[in-house]
Amino acid sequence: MSEIAGKVVAITGAGGGIGEATALLLAERGAAVVLGARRTQRLEALAARIEQAGGRAAWVRTDVKQRADLVGLVRVARERFGKLDVLVSNAGVGLISPLDELRVEDWEEMIDVNLKGVLYGIAAALPVFREQGFGHFVHTASVAGLSISPSMAVYAGTKNAVRAVSEGLRQEAGDSLRVTVVSPGFVRTGFADPMLPALRERIVEQMEQMGLSPDAVARAIAFAIEQPQGVDVGDLVVRPTAQA
Repeated sequence: MSEIAGKVVAITGAGGGIGEATALLLAERGAAVVLGARRTQRLEALAARIEQAGGRAAWVRTDVKQRADLVGLVRVARERFGKLDVLVSNAGVGLISPLDELRVEDWEEMIDVNLKGVLYGIAAALPVFREQGFGHFVHTASVAGLSISPSMAVYAGTKNAVRAVSEGLRQEAGDSLRVTVVSPGFVRTGFADPMLPALRERIVEQMEQMGLSPDAVARAIAFAIEQPQGVDVGDLVVRPTAQA
């Protein structure tokens, strides 16, 4: 039996890419998944696909910029499946641009989604995990937070902040909670869609040349989740072998 079987896992950013791949893989391995994202049609279709394959799924529209939405996601997990074992905070945006362009609204969006979205997830799930006596936070960061590149200063800043918050949370968590940071490299997703055209073209070209399938990151997340209680996989970097 997989250590994943029987777990209840809530996932933000589940409407596509890494979040969708993670939901499919965990459901296949016996977890009940609670899907959160803003695009409800995608959530409904994904939940139906999981259930048609014999899995268990629920979904709720979730905008991680809204603290109440994260509370609602956790509540749905408990109401439908009786508990919450894992919260995968995966929603993120990469509105990258040179600082000289002063795209302050984009900076604020990245801070709101990439950092505050993770904090809101912690605020929603931590009291539940404390009450249960068990729980696991999985936070999606990025290799961009490990190696800073031009045009990615603010994006990298939010991902570094996620790493710092996660490490602080791990140290405060005690011996009953687990915290994992997963830092993907280039992955073939719609991540580049909202970028400026010139940057988008460069990023998409790199994705096409060497990007991983989202399944590769999903397997890393599953690896962290399936460890026996008392084993905390704290930091996973998953990138193409060709990526510098």
